[in-house]
This record gives sequence, C-alpha cells and structure tokens, in this order.
Amino acid sequence: MQNSDKTIHIRFTYAEDLSEERIELIIKRFVEINKIADYDYEVTRDDSLISGFVFYAMGLRYDYSVKGQLGRISDFIKRNRAVVDESEIKENDISNFTGQEIKESIEEALDKFSERPTSAIYDKRLWATDEEIDADDSITKKSVTKQIKDTLLKVTTIDEVGTVMSVSDGVAVVEGLNKCKATELIYFSSGATGIAMNLEMSKVGVVLLTYADTVTQGMICKRTGETVSVPVGMGLLGRVVNPLGNAIDGKGIIRYTAKRPIESPAPSIVERSPVNKPLQTGITAIDALTPIGRGQRELIIGDRQTGKTAIAIDTIINQKDKDVLCVYVAIGQKMSTIVSTVNTLAKYDALSYTVVVAASSSDSASLQYIAPYAGCAIAEEFMYNEKKDVLIVYDDLSKHAQAYRAISLLLRRPPGREAYPGDVFYLHSRLLERSAKLSQKLGGASITALPIIETQGGDISAYIPTNVISITDGQIYLESELFFSGQRPAINVGLSVSRVGGAAQTKAIKKVGGPLRISLAQAREMAAFAQFGSDLDENTQLQLKRGVVLNVVLKQPQYSPLDMEEQVVVLYLATTDKLNFLAKEDITEFVDDFLDYMHVLYSSILEEIKYSGEFKPETETRIAEIYEEYKTKYVTEHSEYLEE
Repeated sequence: MQNSDKTIHIRFTYAEDLSEERIELIIKRFVEINKIADYDYEVTRDDSLISGFVFYAMGLRYDYSVKGQLGRISDFIKRNRAVVDESEIKENDISNFTGQEIKESIEEALDKFSERPTSAIYDKRLWATDEEIDADDSITKKSVTKQIKDTLLKVTTIDEVGTVMSVSDGVAVVEGLNKCKATELIYFSSGATGIAMNLEMSKVGVVLLTYADTVTQGMICKRTGETVSVPVGMGLLGRVVNPLGNAIDGKGIIRYTAKRPIESPAPSIVERSPVNKPLQTGITAIDALTPIGRGQRELIIGDRQTGKTAIAIDTIINQKDKDVLCVYVAIGQKMSTIVSTVNTLAKYDALSYTVVVAASSSDSASLQYIAPYAGCAIAEEFMYNEKKDVLIVYDDLSKHAQAYRAISLLLRRPPGREAYPGDVFYLHSRLLERSAKLSQKLGGASITALPIIETQGGDISAYIPTNVISITDGQIYLESELFFSGQRPAINVGLSVSRVGGAAQTKAIKKVGGPLRISLAQAREMAAFAQFGSDLDENTQLQLKRGVVLNVVLKQPQYSPLDMEEQVVVLYLATTDKLNFLAKEDITEFVDDFLDYMHVLYSSILEEIKYSGEFKPETETRIAEIYEEYKTKYVTEHSEYLEE
C-alpha cells in the first residue's frame, strides 16, 4: 500500500469485548503493515461477525472475522460442488447418502481450501484481557503483540468495496470501486447482485440483477473479479431457467458440475470449419428455398403475429432423434406465452432435449439484457465440451435491444438513432458471432442460431432489422399479406435468402428443389399479367397452374414438420407437374394420402432416400411408377370430383 498525503479514514468493526488499548494496538499494527502515514479512525461493534474484526480503509475491506471465513468456506464448497447439500438429500432417498460420506466430502473440500479454519483469529492470546495476561504466565504483552501482527499478515481476504451513492430504476451509482472492470459482477451487502456497466473516473454505474429493492443509499458493495456466470451441463435439459440459471419450473434444484461466463470470445477463423451439413427444419419452404446449415445464423424476420415463433418451435420439434440439442431463449414475452410454448414442446416430446431460458416482460431490463448471453453460454457448453450440435433460438432480439436501450438511457449514455446507444450493433454481433461450426480438431460440433426480429409495418430497413440482417447469414422474411391470405408459413420467397445456399442441402433436396424458386417467380409474374385478360395460351395456363400447386404444397400446418425424404417426394410430384390434374382444394389431401401410401407399402424407398441423401434416377423411376399406381386408384375413387 502506498503512502498518501491525505488523511486516510479507517473504520474498525469488531465482535468481541476489546479494551481501548487493545483496539489502538490492532489499528497501530494495521497502519504499520499497510504503511499508512496519516490516518483517523472510527470504531463500531458488530456481534454478527461472531469473532474477529474487519477494517475498512482506502476503498478496501480487510476481513479478519469468523463470519467472513465461514462465508468463504461456503462459497468455496459451492463452487467446487464437492458436498452433497441438504436440498439434494431431501430430493433423493436419504439412504443414498451416509453421514460418513457427507463428512468425508466436507473434509475433502476443506483440505483444498487455502485458509486454515484453525487460524490465528481463534488464538486466545488475541482476545486476552489485561487481567488474563497478569494471571496466565504463558500469555505476555509481547506474545499478544506478535499474535496481532501474525493475524494481520496471514488471515485476511481483501475486498475492494464501494458505497452506493444513489439508486433508482434498477441502476445503482457506486463510488469507490476504482479498479472495477466492465461487466464485472458486483455483490451488495443486502445480497443483491449487479453488473458494472458504466465505468467513470469517480463512480461506477451498476445495473442490478437481483433483489434490486433491497439496495439503498450508503450500502456497501464489493467487487467479485468475475463476470456473471450460469450453470451449464446436461442437467439443464428439460428445464426452464431464468437468465441466472435458477430453475423456475417447479421441478426442484438443477444438478450441475460447472458454470460458464455469459460473455466469452467467439471462435476464431482457424477454429471454424465450413458450414456443409444441413439442419432440417421440417418446413418444406425453408429446407428447399432457404436451407439452414449447422453452424449458420439465419434470421427470422417479420411483423408481429406472422408466425415467426411457430417456425422456430417447428424447427425444435423436428430435431427429435436427430442428435441436436436445443436452447430456446424467450426475451420480453408474457409469462403465459412462455408457459404455452413450454407446454407445446412437452406435448411433442421436444422438451427432453431442450433448455428454455425465460426472461419475461415482468422481469427487469437487466435480466432481459443478459438472457441471450446466458442461453449462448449454455449452448457453448454443449458444443465445446459435450461435442453436440446445438440449435439456439433468440425470441426475440428486438425486445433485447429495447431492454438494452432502457438500461443505457438510465445510465445516461448518449442516445443515437431511434434513441438506441451507439454500441447496439456490437450488442448483437458479439452474441451471434459465437454461433459457428467448429473445426474437426475441436470436435466438429456447432451452434446454429435462429434470431428473431419483429418489424413494424413490414419495414425491414429500420435500425435494428438492418443491423441484424448484416450480421446473419441470411433471413427468412414473413409477410403479413401472405399470412392473412392463408399462405402459412407466410414466407416471402423474393426477400428470403440463405447465404450458405446449396452447401447446406442434401443432394436429393437440391435436385428436386432446384426449379422451385424459378417456377414460383414465373407463376407470380404470369399472375400479374393474367388479371388483364382472359385468353391465355396453354404455356401460360401451365405456369399459372404450376404456381398454384407449388403454393399449396408449400403450405404446412403448424407442429407438422416433414422428414427430408417426405419433402423430396412432395417436391418431386409438384415440380414435375404430376399434381396439375387436381383441383386446388384436393392437392393437400392427395399429397398426404400418397405419403401414407408410400410409408405403408414402400417404406424402403423412403429409407433409401433418408440414408443416402440422394435422389437417384432409379429411385425417381420407382416413385413415378408408384405415383401412376396410386393415381389410377385415386381417380377411380374420386372421378366425380376431379377437374375436367
């Protein structure tokens, strides 16, 4: 500690009876050790310390108390997860744990603890009164002085502490944390926690995460030296947690063995490999037109109530038995909506491989702000350490940006375009860049991100939509007009794009889906001209009919994803004009029945497409024969309803 020209104020808090002489001696030794030249002090008593004393000086807290040491032991055991805690014993059969096992695990943890529980704090010489010194020959004033010096040198934890200057709207302004780092976790004496967001010369702006109502002016807080971390691991699968990793689904505690910081660097170019393996959504319009690869970031964008979340949920449901783990992050949604989503996932048996991170609209802006980062940390554990492919859905980043804007304005940061702070682009880029397909050296696993952005009035040129479009590898644009006209999913083929393209498609889908976009574009163009006249040549009528068929085929009920081999068969029928003989309202029934027919009688053909990923000429010929066989049967049964 450096000498200072100004007077240092020292606060000395103790728990047991000490004479004024003993207090002065302890303070004198303290200033000698810390080389403080000019000081004044105040003395207070606090029996909650149990035994020992605490110094507050120069913005630091020197904790020589039993209470402090017990707290450090408790934190150490929690961090190391070495002990079976009481709640686990209650949840499990008590016979699973013996008293000896618990005792041994505690002793094992204590052996690793850096401080000795039998420390100098407990030495009777430290607390001996003048009468005891006179009565006991083994205790001398010299030995007491030495014991005080040994205690001050050995048994301590030095915390950098600050004082709350003001607090309002979930933001505390703190002075004294001179060495605080950005996004560092701050503990308050009431048990509240917060993130250091604004670092200024004389004060720090701390955004409160928990127990914000308990923080008051004048309260002591301390640095932790670490950022916010969340529990990670396979124990989170099937659970609903808040952004701090605490269970909110009423299913008891979450068993985990590790924590991971919510902020971490994105993989470098060397650590990545090209995106070349498809992530099937089960939605034909997406898998054929805007394919998503494992490790890609595909934006889902559109106005409210156009089916954005429905696409994400369908994609999660479709990952069943595909060795893909899922993380669904709900940001700023009503809790009733989140509960409905969780129930849907459970209904379709998708919750068993999914983690739901929920920051509802009733949660603070700070929890909504950290939610996607917490979800990403959970996904990274699956990718890096479990070597699993992961799908993560951020629903949605518009509300995330709004939460960050609220925090920034409360911190008095200068507003920019649409009142968002200047670093709002960095907010999402540092999140989405963590999605990647890793190199084989790192295990070859991936995180595929489906961020969702809500537009206002179809304006995709607004600030946040253009930011996220520029970060992602493509977008799926959902249009209100298409949605209300009955085209669901309401994907605008012209504005939707995947920058990974065919690299993320199987050969079979690529082959049958190749003509799809051109056929849709031609049909749309012809439909625009057809409204001006009734006399249309045969080629024009064919293109219009083809467009009708394709639009019907691309319609898909919610929660009904199709397997890749089923999509191949459907697209083959649609793009080769084999459905043109049907009326518009009969197409869906014909296709569904044909798929059922193939599953029952010709499942081996579907299996061959599934496992080879190719649509071979002989397979095509065989399906054409099956089609003719089924068509004859269908025409016989429905002859009176068919189009002339």
